[in-house]
Formats: sequence, C-alpha cells, structure tokens
Amino acid sequence: MANTLTGIVTSDVRDKTITVSVISRETHPLYRKQFTVTRKYAAHDEKNEAKLGDKVLITESRPISKTKTWKLEKVVEKARGTVKLKEGALEAEVPEKEVKANVKKTEVANEEAAEEESK
Repeated sequence: MANTLTGIVTSDVRDKTITVSVISRETHPLYRKQFTVTRKYAAHDEKNEAKLGDKVLITESRPISKTKTWKLEKVVEKARGTVKLKEGALEAEVPEKEVKANVKKTEVANEEAAEEESK
C-alpha cells in the first residue's frame, strides 16, 4: 500500500495542484529535545475540490510533474473559514493618547517641512 499523509492545505492557487503542510514532532538523536518539523508537499487535485485550510489525506503516486508525486485521496475536514480584519479595526486597538501624540508629531514635522520648502 502507498504511503499516506494527513496535512493542511496552505495553497490552492494553482490549477489542479494544492500545497499541503504536514506537521510532525521529532526528537533530536543526541540531545533528546523534541521539536516540530513542517514539510510541504505539492499534491495533484484533479477536481480542484480542496480549499485553503482544509484537512486532507494525500497518497504517494507516480511522478505527475517535476514536483508533484502525491495525489489528493480525500478531504477529511473542511475549513471553517477565515477572518479578515478591516483596516479600521487595527486602529481601534491603539490607545487614544498614542494616536493624539502621533498626530501632533506628524503635524509638527509637516510644518517644519513646509518652512524649509518656503526658504
């Protein structure tokens, strides 16, 4: 039976190709410290059914291209969606005092630049 891996789709931009990140824990042979290793595999997705963030099962196959030697077996779990922040949401997190101080600094800098240009 062919090797199988379970991972998360990190890219689905290319046609009929997905990039799958597989995370594993390994132990250093000498120091015995555990660390995580993330490996990326290009897998063939014939129907373009896997989307970004999906948990998928891929199996080893014959070489399809220079980098693709894996095929999508099935989508184990669909992604629940992503959250995109609006630009205004990031500004709301900055305290009011810091915003006023930054505005004053930029106003002073703009005035100085205008004076230098007029000379």
